[in-house]
Amino acid sequence: MDLHGKRIIVSRAKEQAGSLSSLLRDKGAQIVEIPFIEIRPAQSYEALDKALENLMAYDWLILTSVNGVTALFSRLEKQGKSEADLLHLKIAAIGPATRKAIEKHGLPVDVMPEEYVAESVVEEMKDQGIRGERVLLVRAKVARDVIPNALRDMGAKVHVMEAYETVVPETSRTAIHDALNASPKPFAITFTSSSTVKNFIELIGEEHAHSSLLDGVKLCSIGPVTSATLKENKLRVDVEAKEYTIPGLVEAIAKSK
Repeated sequence: MDLHGKRIIVSRAKEQAGSLSSLLRDKGAQIVEIPFIEIRPAQSYEALDKALENLMAYDWLILTSVNGVTALFSRLEKQGKSEADLLHLKIAAIGPATRKAIEKHGLPVDVMPEEYVAESVVEEMKDQGIRGERVLLVRAKVARDVIPNALRDMGAKVHVMEAYETVVPETSRTAIHDALNASPKPFAITFTSSSTVKNFIELIGEEHAHSSLLDGVKLCSIGPVTSATLKENKLRVDVEAKEYTIPGLVEAIAKSK
């Protein structure tokens, strides 16, 4: 389907919106970028820095996002270390974007599940013989504990390190209300993580989330975890990507009626 002239709200963090916006524009959509997430440095890197000082103690490194990759290599550089200090580690990544970010640093990725969610990483790790292995998991301050809990149940020793945090961007409150109250309403809103869903509700207010404000606006999810968060918050899932990637989301939106 051609998205020509259809207005779509892209909710990714400001520094990450480009790829989604560009792909939607290629299909003719009019893009309104309203970030539902603001990415900030961790309040403290003390724990992560200490882990990086003792990298030889670890067997595995798990990275769940491009943001985590960026923060990790930034802290490595500050310590005077390089990619060579990670070569002994087996590395797992969630999703092709995270994998690509790791490989840009010249490091191989040993595990990337076919489905880009935490549960699939756990399934892949079952065959890796991780009992007794020491795992460094680098992620956002607030995230689901599916991976560390499951790996610990398998006998691994998992250290979870905060690399960044996500907050609600206050400047988006007025923008999202203005966009949803415009005539005609937007064709769609994209949701690329559970955080975008939760922050969206905070931005517009729970009373508006379940009012007529969203009538006629397609709520578009990047995958089952994000969809589950929409449903948990009593919101529709009008579109869900079959491949849990940005191109997959764009394709699903383009095919929707």
